[in-house]
Amino acid sequence: MNILVAGVGYVGTTTALLLAELGWNVIGFDTDKSKVSTLSSGTLPFYEPGLDKLLHTQLNKGNIRFISDPVQAIQESQVIFICVGTPSQEDGSADLQYIRSAVTMIGTYMQEYKLLIMKSTVPVGTQNLVTQWISEAQKSPLPFDVVSNPEFLREGNAVYDAFHPDRIVIGTDSSAAAQQVRMLYRDIDSPYLVTTPATAEMIKYAANAFLATKISYMNELARLCDQLNVSITDIAAGIGYDARIGKSFLQAGIGYGGSCFPKDVKSLLHIANNHGSSLGLLQQVVQVNETQHQYFMEQIKAHLGIIDKKVIAVLGLAFKPGTDDLREAPSLKLITQLLKDGALIQVHDPVARLPEAARQAHVRQVKSVKDAIHGADAVVICTEWPEYAAEAWQDLAYEMRNTAVFDGRNMLDGTQMKAWGYHYYGIGNG
Repeated sequence: MNILVAGVGYVGTTTALLLAELGWNVIGFDTDKSKVSTLSSGTLPFYEPGLDKLLHTQLNKGNIRFISDPVQAIQESQVIFICVGTPSQEDGSADLQYIRSAVTMIGTYMQEYKLLIMKSTVPVGTQNLVTQWISEAQKSPLPFDVVSNPEFLREGNAVYDAFHPDRIVIGTDSSAAAQQVRMLYRDIDSPYLVTTPATAEMIKYAANAFLATKISYMNELARLCDQLNVSITDIAAGIGYDARIGKSFLQAGIGYGGSCFPKDVKSLLHIANNHGSSLGLLQQVVQVNETQHQYFMEQIKAHLGIIDKKVIAVLGLAFKPGTDDLREAPSLKLITQLLKDGALIQVHDPVARLPEAARQAHVRQVKSVKDAIHGADAVVICTEWPEYAAEAWQDLAYEMRNTAVFDGRNMLDGTQMKAWGYHYYGIGNG
């Protein structure tokens, strides 16, 4: 059986390689010919630890190939995973144009029964729209099923998550389609939850919104902790031992970013608004996240004074370690603000690169942490890359003009940093 993965971005490529590793014949399809060519040559168009090795292995085994011909891709496949993007529109709603384009092609070119599996994050009710769009595109009525199967991949940990999922959610009203999807994942040890399509779509939004809420709760609490001179880090440890709360997503910082949380929370708020429901808690989650980098910037100004002409070393561009994803990255918001105040920026990130829009005379990206902090008036840590914790900070102070360190991820030992002569400032640690 051939399996088609339509859309070979981050989710699509990971899904395609998982299926190939499970022994299926996989076709990766994308309208972007340069992306298809890059993947066919064994190179990932993005950074994800361990995924490049899977790509090389499966290409060599012949279990996967990448093409840009939709007719060939659709007609040669019995199962089709939809993994195209659903970016935010100005009003916060999910843009379904790529979903509609993909399923219209499927309806147009299919010649027999197809099982469509929706991996893309979509608003509740999209399965009904997809069914309608395919039917409208068909030249003559042919049977098909549309199943919602949301992904729960963490950037930076996608390979592990793909092979060791916490759960596999299957949203369908067809027991036969549900069994087909389970068969595809037959070698994956995971709990299965079979629901209606709408429930499966909602589960994805609910999960991401809940995790975003934990982050914003700790970030808002951190602001109070600064006023009370208590440690948000110790509070996170203290409440994290409670099994009802858990230890994950309790780290205060400069806000969440990436391709999922900002987009999905706003989309859920838009869905609620359209149905006359108010999600006030989630509105506050967004408000806290959108102002957290501003709060951190105020802390920087309070301790540095005038920013104009000061050299600021920014460590970390990616929204989190283990990825090169800059979408909604707090680092870019901070850099923009620092530039407005006249700072000279020296940036380092082990993987991510400055986007074209951020490249200007007063910003330069360097190859090492030492180069970034050389002659700096302050260091601002935006991404908790393990490399930064492993640096020999006891020796790096001599490279700086002034030894101010603003740790936007609370990743360094503040007591030790002060003992080495730094003026150390975290978030929510007094």
